Order: sequence, then C-alpha cells, then structure tokens
Amino acid sequence: MPRFLRPAAVAPAVAIGLLAAAPAVDEPVVSNPHVIAHFDLAAGQTPENVVTERGGSVDVTFASARQVAKVTRERRVRVLATLPAEDHPRTSLVGGALTLGLARAHDGTLYVNYATGTGRTGVWRVPAGGGTPQQIAQLPSEGLPNGLALDERHGVLYAADSALGTVWRIPQAGGTPTAWATGTALTGLPAPASGFGANGIKVHKDAVWVTNSDRGTLLRIPVGTDGSAGATETRATGLTGVDDFVFPGHSEVVLAALNPSNEVVMVRPDGVRSTVLSVQDGLSNPTSLAVNGRDLFVAGSAYSTQRDPNLLKARLGAHFARS
Repeated sequence: MPRFLRPAAVAPAVAIGLLAAAPAVDEPVVSNPHVIAHFDLAAGQTPENVVTERGGSVDVTFASARQVAKVTRERRVRVLATLPAEDHPRTSLVGGALTLGLARAHDGTLYVNYATGTGRTGVWRVPAGGGTPQQIAQLPSEGLPNGLALDERHGVLYAADSALGTVWRIPQAGGTPTAWATGTALTGLPAPASGFGANGIKVHKDAVWVTNSDRGTLLRIPVGTDGSAGATETRATGLTGVDDFVFPGHSEVVLAALNPSNEVVMVRPDGVRSTVLSVQDGLSNPTSLAVNGRDLFVAGSAYSTQRDPNLLKARLGAHFARS
C-alpha cells in the first residue's frame, strides 16, 4: 500500500509461535532475482498488488492509474480493466483514487479493491480475460480497503481496511460486507506515524493472516467453524513498514515486503528474520508478493524512490516445494 514516507530504519523482528520447520541453511531461499518488467511512473503504473496465473503470466494493479493489467510470459503489459474515474476523490490517508488489493478466482475472474473516498469505494469484479469492471460491494467511503484475499472454498473475500483498522468479509458473489474483525491490533498509529493499520492479507490454514504497517506486525485470526473471527494472535513483530506478504510453501514460513527499506524478508520459525532480496536486486518500494510453483514475483511501486516501478522475478529454493 502507498506509504508516502521517507525510508525508515528496520528493527529486528521477533517471530512468535511459527510452527513450520526452517528451510535448509545450505540452500538459498531465493536465487536469480531479475526485473522482468519496467513500468511507466508518469502514467501512474505503480504496481500495488500481484497475483499469478497458471500459464506463467501475472496480473497487477496499477494503483495510481486505476488499472488492472496482465504481464505475460513474454513480458508484454496489457491493461485488462480501468476503474471509473472519480472527479472528486477524497480517500482517507492518501487523497487520490487508487486500485489496491487483487485476488483471482480459479475461473480467471479478478476482484479488486478500489478506494475513492466516495460511494465507489469497495470491491469490484473484472471478468476473466478483462472487460468492464462491476462494483459488487460498497465499503465505507471513509475507509481505505487495501489488501484483498479470496477464500473460494467458502465463497468469501476478506478486505483489510488500513484507515478503519477492520477486516471486512464480503460474499464472493457480491452483497453486504460484514466487519469481520476489529481491534487495536489492526489499527494504525496516530501522527507522526502514517495511520496505516491493516494492510496485507492472506487466507492460510483456516485462518486469516494480516499485516499492520504502522505496528510492524504479522497477525493471525482463526476462522471459526461458523465463519466467525477468533482472537487475534500476534505472530511476528519488528517488521517496520511491512506491506504485503506470502506463504511460499504449505508451512507458516513467511516472505514479507518491507516497503520503506526496500527489502523482502523471511521470518523463520526460530524468530530469526533474514533479508532475502534488497534494493541491490532491483527492489523499488516492494508492495506485494506472489508465488507460482517455485517462481516468486515481487511488485515494486516506487512510491518514495520515484524511480523504476517494476516487477521482479526470482527462484524459490526447493525446500519450499516440500514445506
């Protein structure tokens, strides 16, 4: 998510209760990082979120351009949809109208968070292959729906609201959202902090996992058998400026994007956090990560660097395929 802030120092992370085995130390976590697409900053092509497709293409949101686009295996960029212009946007924390979180269903349908500060704020659906977007759920205009996750098995979407400190639960088919999880752990901090609370979000092992950018935390919220939210658990701290994250395997090892410091870090179950990608690899304010097999994709927004918004690709170690 955009955090128009100067880069900040990164505090050591403390992971609490991560259960999976750590990757083998004699094998690199990631290798062969390289930028596969450079985007046009002047055209608003600031990649905010990324999801993968089966054939090796990836889909991204261009936040400032209000677009959803595809980057093909041949590295061509094709716009799939443009969200409607908002003449007088007044989005909390950021001001402008932005496309943010992105989720993809198995049939290729895309779901995207659009934040405008008006009645257009909410979740929109883009047909498989692209086309005219349709709003399927309206979220509070004073909010900032940021990360988006799809639980297709239960037919629901989860949206992390950075301004209101809320996880919204929305029927995949569309309809009325429910404030599924709230509380201090999800809220941002007052000035001089940015005010960004809940940001990245994923569904993993019968739980919803959320990052909080201001608090530098990774949270786990169990999903009850009736679909209700359990008590919020803090699973990692010290992740300064954390944005989105991904589970590279079936375990609870996490790769997370630290936006201000231009890092991707791995949080291991023993509490050790290590940097696996940095600005030297081409990162430019990383916002989101996605995995397809052993391919790792990282979107770089260039929000504060103001240079080279891009999409980076790297190879995951074989241990993640087994974890």
